[in-house]
Amino acid sequence: MELVTKILEEVHQFGIDRRSEPIIALGGGVCLDVVGLAASLYRRRTPYIRVPTTLLSYVDASVGAKTGVNFAGGKNKLGSYVPPVATFLDSSFFQTLPLRQISNGLAEMLKMALMKHRSLFELLESNGKKLLHAKLQPSETCSDSEQEDSAAASMRIAIETMLEELAPNLWEDDLDRLVDFGHLISPELEMRVLPALLHGEAVNIDMSLMVYVAHQKGLLTKKEKDRIIRCMLGLELPVWHQDCSLALVQKSLEERLKHSAGSLRMPLPTGLGRAEIFHDMIEDDIICQAFHNWTEELSGFDGGVKDT
Repeated sequence: MELVTKILEEVHQFGIDRRSEPIIALGGGVCLDVVGLAASLYRRRTPYIRVPTTLLSYVDASVGAKTGVNFAGGKNKLGSYVPPVATFLDSSFFQTLPLRQISNGLAEMLKMALMKHRSLFELLESNGKKLLHAKLQPSETCSDSEQEDSAAASMRIAIETMLEELAPNLWEDDLDRLVDFGHLISPELEMRVLPALLHGEAVNIDMSLMVYVAHQKGLLTKKEKDRIIRCMLGLELPVWHQDCSLALVQKSLEERLKHSAGSLRMPLPTGLGRAEIFHDMIEDDIICQAFHNWTEELSGFDGGVKDT
């Protein structure tokens, strides 16, 4: 919140005309969030423009209406619903990023693939490592201007599927949200180990565990589960973390129940590119067995978190 007030002091001293001079937020997801919140507060609402410079903010924070800051040890506990007047998307910014930041954004793209778009999953499965190391820049071999290369296609599909979910429900009146996949355990884990994990890395660890829960419930075959985990590893994302304990998982699910109008509203994959939302609390034996299998099989894969 101190950063929000610092931005507000600068805006006030600059003396902007709130009717004709929007604030421009140029940066990653945290930047877009705090500037958006500051804009929503200054004179009760000042227009702002988002210019995302990281892959995660490009496919996630660039769309939607949410702004927020952490508070009382909780992720984005203070915030507002104020969409920007415009968002400018330019993937050439990604050339300036370390690979870890690209991988971080690919986690949110994978989320949308698992929930809504099998073809996007297959694209990430087959080309993910190549896209990561090319930093999702246009392919030089794609000479036909009419042909969309895999980098452009993957980002377009990720944003389109995100918009399909967010646009009809900008103010989250409907709490059944597929985009919450990967966001059940990750907020607690992310805040507990801050700053060790980036947001997308925490989301991927959450998704990895939930893939095991889905398999334990009979929603995914073993082959589908293994394909998803291999895809995650190909994107150089962590799939397990030592601080993601069973107690943390159970606490997170209880908090979810408390803050989601008495329903768990847990999105789980029911196939590759298909998902359903489950309202009842998942049986303890399913959670415990899935957690045991997840830890036993993936505890050697807590790497991928490196500044390269």
